[in-house]
Amino acid sequence: MKARRANSRDRILAAAADVAREAGPGSLSLDAVASRAGVSKGGLLYNFPTKAKLMQGLVENYLKEFEQALETRVAEGSHEGALSAYIELSADDCEKPKPSASWMFSAIAEDPDFLAPIKAFKRQLFERLKGETDDLGSLLVCFLAIEGLRSMNLFDSDVLSPEEHKLLVSSLLKIAG
Repeated sequence: MKARRANSRDRILAAAADVAREAGPGSLSLDAVASRAGVSKGGLLYNFPTKAKLMQGLVENYLKEFEQALETRVAEGSHEGALSAYIELSADDCEKPKPSASWMFSAIAEDPDFLAPIKAFKRQLFERLKGETDDLGSLLVCFLAIEGLRSMNLFDSDVLSPEEHKLLVSSLLKIAG
């Protein structure tokens, strides 16, 4: 029974991600997600009692996938360390088109704990990177620059040209060494 629940939860998250990509997260409806996932609305609500919880599940799923992709890049050994892998993975992620972040504000208003997994993930990641470097100043510059790039991307306020974006990433990779 648990495997079946996990499977329906995964199907719901995959369907929600698809619907959010197509219609934008602000237009995400529970009915559309349930229909796409092939579950009843009751089944969706069993797994995610509110739209905010569904959005939180999407964020947690994204963080898990990002962490797995980071581990894969580090394990490939083509980077000098986790910081370089983080910079490249984040830069690649920022190049993908993103829908409006307006959904995030409504989710936060409904449930202020929505940001908790993001904060915990970033703190854990920063502590890991800090443990792998002797140069805290360089780490701070790289980490904050990438987080700034992510924020501009998230809020659709990126002011960098593609050339400036590439220059930033290559400069950060040099700093990361």
